[in-house]
Amino acid sequence: MGTLRLFSFSFLLLGLSTVFCQEEETIPWSADRKLTWEDFKGKPLKTEWAAATTASGISYEFSTSGTLDNLKVDFKVHTDFYPQKSWYRPEMCNSVVLSHEQLHFDISELFARKMRRRLNETSFTRNVKAEVRKIYRETLKSLTAFQNKYDHQTNFSRNIEQQLIWNKKISEALSATGSSPMK
Repeated sequence: MGTLRLFSFSFLLLGLSTVFCQEEETIPWSADRKLTWEDFKGKPLKTEWAAATTASGISYEFSTSGTLDNLKVDFKVHTDFYPQKSWYRPEMCNSVVLSHEQLHFDISELFARKMRRRLNETSFTRNVKAEVRKIYRETLKSLTAFQNKYDHQTNFSRNIEQQLIWNKKISEALSATGSSPMK
């Protein structure tokens, strides 16, 4: 295999609400369910150099109740995998590449947990919509930078030693944040 054959590529779908995803097939993140190649149902682009693409992302929804002096904000933050937008080239992929793609999905969940924590810790004002949107955008910016760092340091799964380090790092981070519920 040439060096390009072991590359993988992560694609993040960043929606403001699950409304955009309701008709699209999704796989919610779960510690008990790992991705398989059968989950990657999209068609590779003919010009694409990558071995696989994981389309995953964070979405949220929220509602408010109470008064301006006693505002209650209920929210849900989701991490989903999008099978129809995710693809792989069987001739270029192996279990290491699948592990790399799974970790992109796991990283999305890690940042969803960070967003949930920030939302829980925030005292919202009458500008709740803008404040939630700001937290979401900041989370996505950090998530994108982190995903890029992951791909760079693992050389898209080709650096096996770094891939193993990242596997452990993300596993420990998820364990440290607990099995965070959707809220």
